[in-house]
Amino acid sequence: MKRSLAAGSIALLVGGLLSVTATSGNAAPAGPTGLAAAQAAITAHPSDVRAAAGDKYSVDRTISDASGTHVRYTRTYQGLRVYGGDFVVHTGKDGAYRGSSVGLVNPLNLSTTAKVTAAKAQQTAKTHFSGTVTKTVGSELFVDASSGKGRLAWETVLHGWAADKQTPSKLHVITDATTGAYVGQFDEIETVTGTGTGIYTGSVSIDTTLSGSTYTMIDPVRGNGNTCDMNNGTSTCTNFTDADNVWGTGSNSNRQSAGVDAHFGAAKTFDYYKNVHGRNGIFGNGTGVPSRVHYGSAYVNAFWDGAQMTYGDGSGNAKPLVSLDVAGHEMSHGVTEALVSGGLTYSGESGGLNEATSDIFGNMVEFYAAAPSDPGDYQVGEKIDINGNGTPLRYMYNPTLDGSSHGCWSTTTKNIDVHYSSGVANHFFFDLAVGTGATSYGTSPVCGSAPAVVGIGNTKAEKIWYRALDVYFTSNTSYVNTATPANTARAYTLSAATDLYGLCSAEYKTVQAAWTAVNVAGSDASCPANNDFSLAAAPSSGSVSPGSSVSSTITATLTNGAAQTVALTASGLPSGATASFSPSSINSAGGTSTLTIGTSASTVPGTYAVTITGTGPGSTRTTTFTLTVNGPPGCSGTNSTDVAIPDLATVESSININGCAGNASATSTVEVHILHTYIGDLVVDLVAPDGSVYNLHNRTGSSTDNINQTYTVNLSSEAANGTWKLRVQDAASADTGTIDTWTLSLGGGGAPACTGTNGTDVTIPDNTTVNSTIVLSGCSGNASSTSKVEVHIVHTYIGDLVVSLIAPDGSSYVLSNRAGGSTDNIDTTYTVNLSTEVKNGTWTLRVQDAASADTGYINSWTLTL
Repeated sequence: MKRSLAAGSIALLVGGLLSVTATSGNAAPAGPTGLAAAQAAITAHPSDVRAAAGDKYSVDRTISDASGTHVRYTRTYQGLRVYGGDFVVHTGKDGAYRGSSVGLVNPLNLSTTAKVTAAKAQQTAKTHFSGTVTKTVGSELFVDASSGKGRLAWETVLHGWAADKQTPSKLHVITDATTGAYVGQFDEIETVTGTGTGIYTGSVSIDTTLSGSTYTMIDPVRGNGNTCDMNNGTSTCTNFTDADNVWGTGSNSNRQSAGVDAHFGAAKTFDYYKNVHGRNGIFGNGTGVPSRVHYGSAYVNAFWDGAQMTYGDGSGNAKPLVSLDVAGHEMSHGVTEALVSGGLTYSGESGGLNEATSDIFGNMVEFYAAAPSDPGDYQVGEKIDINGNGTPLRYMYNPTLDGSSHGCWSTTTKNIDVHYSSGVANHFFFDLAVGTGATSYGTSPVCGSAPAVVGIGNTKAEKIWYRALDVYFTSNTSYVNTATPANTARAYTLSAATDLYGLCSAEYKTVQAAWTAVNVAGSDASCPANNDFSLAAAPSSGSVSPGSSVSSTITATLTNGAAQTVALTASGLPSGATASFSPSSINSAGGTSTLTIGTSASTVPGTYAVTITGTGPGSTRTTTFTLTVNGPPGCSGTNSTDVAIPDLATVESSININGCAGNASATSTVEVHILHTYIGDLVVDLVAPDGSVYNLHNRTGSSTDNINQTYTVNLSSEAANGTWKLRVQDAASADTGTIDTWTLSLGGGGAPACTGTNGTDVTIPDNTTVNSTIVLSGCSGNASSTSKVEVHIVHTYIGDLVVSLIAPDGSSYVLSNRAGGSTDNIDTTYTVNLSTEVKNGTWTLRVQDAASADTGYINSWTLTL
């Protein structure tokens, strides 16, 4: 696991905290929302994040969903990285502060002057390296707050080979910078040591690539993840190839067989995270995972190095370690590292949670894959026979069966190896999903006199664990924490269950019971003693074209006490939209109502969080329906609503594409117009509907003013329809600006989009008329009465200009007639009634400079009919 500080982009200095507001292109919130709301919350609640003089915070990751926005921050103290100083700020959809996840016990207060030299720290580190050191990367002075309290320390990184001379090692050794004492260590290379028993998945389908007449084990469906043969060496890996696309025989004597297992494991792990949790593969960006098999000679190991999987062939090169749960386990370490700022510290109870996360998701991958010869079983490493007697590496239903793991938490759990302290969380997860007592997988005992647990199933359990990891866990979250009781797996999984299923829901109460069953207590908020209920919307989201309506069923579920009558209301609707309920009041014990949201022709396209509130005599509960108002049908869209870009803030503008069949084009274009006085401050990304991020501009241009550029992006792996976002991050102080307008053209996915852009500059000399043309073909019928002409002209006195659109039949439509006086530049979208004009043909933007002294050029223009 790598613990390097993420390259954050928004720095907040305690004592001068920034209070930033952001405007939305879709609605006018009452106060700051999203990232701006999180920054405002830090200002208003500094003690909640243990703020200290000398702190600076950087945004690591932002998660926005129906519950609101959750912003992960990393921390520096007097310029030094703080490991364990990460925190998460939670705000609601309305921008209201909802609390924080934080690992520090108190604000930092320590000297940052080392009494021990870096050279001395490196000497200490080398004494703890078992094997051969090939390189000392260096020592970094940092603040180690993994325990919740800060201490000045050195982190030394050593590269080399483990004692077996085949396992690579990237060892991080921590030493106290004041006393020189050894503190701890961890290796970036995550390993599983064991012996294999054969080829495991049986007959399965795998995706490969054909070039000419040769198939290669490269997966084109999952980011070109490849599987290659190390030929029992440690350096060169050759992709598997085949003439007939029939791979392996199920026997280790055929070298392809191990490759099939590894390739299948990588594919199913990718699919699991994408289809179950909405994460675009292990790395979150759609990139596939390389898998290397037949590594080393008689290498009884497999490892994840942060970028790829490597599998040895086991004892006598006869037992490859390519089982499905090993693959899922190891690659899940990469997910943990990506989701939690700095990863879960690989020692003590947080290390146990790290290992348990990989065991949990490794097993969930196994259930998801449903391989004929390797079904899900809640055992870990059962195929690789690590013990040599047919028993698994770990048992989730009763961890103590391996002879070392803790199945119940105790005060000594933090002191054992992380592979064994993981047992407490593994046992919890099994009880949550399956239940206690005799099960088809094995008997799960309760700890002490805890009540029995009835499980809620894998589907709900895995979503609760993933959300807790994604939104709430910090790097030093533990099982029990008397100093910061909120920074525990119990508290965070209860928060996740609340988000997903409601406070005090059956799922929430099962999370409580499952933790109690493994002897992990907590200071949970009491469930209401009065009558209470939860609300849910099904479906919880819907799309609608302006002027049409969409419906959802609202259901109330009794969570406590007796039934009551609940009145339903809706808020957060866009302008021109209305909501009605039939009936308007329901019974809290299973009552249902049909919500109908109607829109008008003037409702602005975009995505809106509509809050459904149920008000009863004893309690009030809410749920969220995500409403998407479609833009005009086609594969192109424009958002010309200005969005302010405050200093050191991140803002977004969205375009909804609908009626565009299939995937976007490999030559999709993003035309961006941003007014900003120092574009070197800016990071500009396109965010696809599935969350994939495509960087367009990364702090280039230095002091240049404004971005007026069309970017060509390969979006062929993305479905065209959905909400696309332009995300702009101001990553340095002193300059501000505005997203003026942007246009997204996704090319052919379905029918012709009846839109076109000409981005070629045309010079406008003084007292001259110039033309720029767009040719449209393949569009049927006449143009729309609300056709759009988006014009971007750079000129120092726009009062000189007459701008007209010339239709294919020669008809002229004046867009601007010497308006604007001495204002610089035209960046405007004009709405024109072209309903009498045939769409197909050559359209011309004609610009006349009708006065002397100023010149300019047509930068670009877009026509949407």
